[in-house]
Amino acid sequence: MRVYNFAAGPSTLPLPVLEQAQKELLDFNGTGMSIVEMSHRSKPFMAVNDEANALLRQLMNIPDDYSVLFVQGGATQQFAAVPLNLLKNGKADYILTGNFATKAYEEAQKYGDIAVAASSKESNYTYIPDMSTVKFRDGIDYVHTTYNNTIFGTRYTELPKTDATLVTDMSSCILSEVVDVSKFGLIYAGAQKNIAPAGLTIVIVRKDLLGNASPICPIMLNYAIQDKNDSLYNTPPCFPIYMALLVFRWLKEMGGVSAMQKINEEKAKMLYDFIDNSSLYTNKVAVKDRSLMNVPFVTGSEELDAKFVAEATKAGLVSLKGHRVTGGMRASIYNAMPIEGVKALIEFMKKFEMENK
Repeated sequence: MRVYNFAAGPSTLPLPVLEQAQKELLDFNGTGMSIVEMSHRSKPFMAVNDEANALLRQLMNIPDDYSVLFVQGGATQQFAAVPLNLLKNGKADYILTGNFATKAYEEAQKYGDIAVAASSKESNYTYIPDMSTVKFRDGIDYVHTTYNNTIFGTRYTELPKTDATLVTDMSSCILSEVVDVSKFGLIYAGAQKNIAPAGLTIVIVRKDLLGNASPICPIMLNYAIQDKNDSLYNTPPCFPIYMALLVFRWLKEMGGVSAMQKINEEKAKMLYDFIDNSSLYTNKVAVKDRSLMNVPFVTGSEELDAKFVAEATKAGLVSLKGHRVTGGMRASIYNAMPIEGVKALIEFMKKFEMENK
């Protein structure tokens, strides 16, 4: 029996996608071999690569003057790839809203004049800074944001006001809500939360930003090289790309990103409403900045938190332990988490609260 998996990543995948992959694992599309066995330059795989690219463009309404890259190394590798490709004047500003935003900033400091434009560290990242008050330096090449903060459960609802190129890490929220890609110069996202198994990273980059990589940029991090070779410069993460294609097809069948956003808003509202009306559980995030994808909460007692996680696991509600930085619990309710899973979690939370007053 499958459990409800609330892991932050690698995370749950849609059941129809897993079943399709299982069905095709030994014989992909009549080739007599598995997708994991064939050459990345074979016609069957190149068709997978092309369709995945086209479907992502359709789902996100990506303009023609943007390239879509399927690369490796996770979002963490993009912490270096971004400055190595985009620093022309050598300056960039970062907004620090959590653990990964801070890591991106620290990595970028190796390659140029990198400054913090705003931060919510003083409140343990429980809010997103007011974009109307954030000031950026003159002459910067880009502003870096982390659109959704997996650990602390916040998200941007307003973009920075700047004429500089806007870069964002969408690892934990890509395809969960409608986003105007044209507002960004570059979007990157590790796939292991809302798209595919770990190993694939999506990069969506405006074409005029290509071709300016630093001389010290490794060839595998050079966006122009990846674009020129249709993400096939070397052997790509073939199986995750195939799984991403199945997820894109599933998402299209579900009605696309706008339909998924409505479902995600419904799931999040149910869970936040219950927490807000509970006498046991607390969510410390500013209401206006709450994530649709990652919902952290605590009981106020570390001992009770541990008991909650243990009993939830026995009840088939797994991976609810909060990140080591925050403690407590965290429910990651990505696209593939059905409403029934959130309802089951709420019912368990009710029962646990009654038994532990």
